[in-house]
Amino acid sequence: MSSYSDLDRQIDKLRRCELITEDQVQQLCIMARDILMEEGNVHSLSSPITICGDIHGQFYDLMELFEIGGDVPHRQYLFLGDYVDRGFYSVETFLLLLALKVRFPDRIMLIRGNHESRQITQVYGFYDECLRKYGSAHVWHLCTDVFDYLPLGALIDNRVLCVHGGLSPSLHTIDGIRVIDRKVEVPHQGPMCDLLWSDPEGSLDHWGVSPRGAGFLFGSKAVDEFTSQNDIAMICRAHQLVMEGFKWHFNKRVLTIWSAPNYCYRCGNVASLFEFRGLDATPRYQFKMFNEAPAETRGNPARPAAPDYFL
Repeated sequence: MSSYSDLDRQIDKLRRCELITEDQVQQLCIMARDILMEEGNVHSLSSPITICGDIHGQFYDLMELFEIGGDVPHRQYLFLGDYVDRGFYSVETFLLLLALKVRFPDRIMLIRGNHESRQITQVYGFYDECLRKYGSAHVWHLCTDVFDYLPLGALIDNRVLCVHGGLSPSLHTIDGIRVIDRKVEVPHQGPMCDLLWSDPEGSLDHWGVSPRGAGFLFGSKAVDEFTSQNDIAMICRAHQLVMEGFKWHFNKRVLTIWSAPNYCYRCGNVASLFEFRGLDATPRYQFKMFNEAPAETRGNPARPAAPDYFL
């Protein structure tokens, strides 16, 4: 079992965007699973808390996020999933967040996104990156096993439900989320899939077919019914690129947060953090906007090796 000093050294190394050893990854994943296993499908949290959207392997922008929002454990954070894929540093990004979770389990909360999936990560980069950086798929297997233990949501002050994607026509209550067997690969359909894949759609009242091929589009009346039945004030989610960093839907009952600036290193969007301080007579919150990390702070990403047929 790693000591706190061992963990601190690993965190320092990961903060420099340097890899830890495969044995250290294995031990870290075992400790993380033990912690996550004790967290329910919908983990209860209290404000004040800073909520973050998709990161997608943009490591240096994650460092910018902590610079803007304050560091763990001095700030409490909730990350809404999609830590990996598309960016150059999915391995370092996910391992750093996991190490912070193990070191400060009550100060950082990680929930599952639709990219925390074996099938998706084999298509969008994380699998190939693990193979390239560690020489085998072992680290990918270790990390994807941890994905299965990530909670599906969080409930802040019993008033704000946080999920990665959105609602499901199969789920009418938060208690319905609590009884899902989450320790599986993300299914292609059903309530767990919907929580990770669904999107709000302003032109709808209730439900529509999602162009993503998974999850649903949900409208204003679906949100009305769910928030009323569960006595919550709003739903906070990520999952969709927002050029302005955040977007309100349905008269501020649904909020999309996006925390990957200049997504895919080409989209030109800003990113945001949602600092939530509570719901008294009126909601208390602020958004902190940030751009991609300055070019001089970025390393040179490791490029994939040339395929054999070019050699």
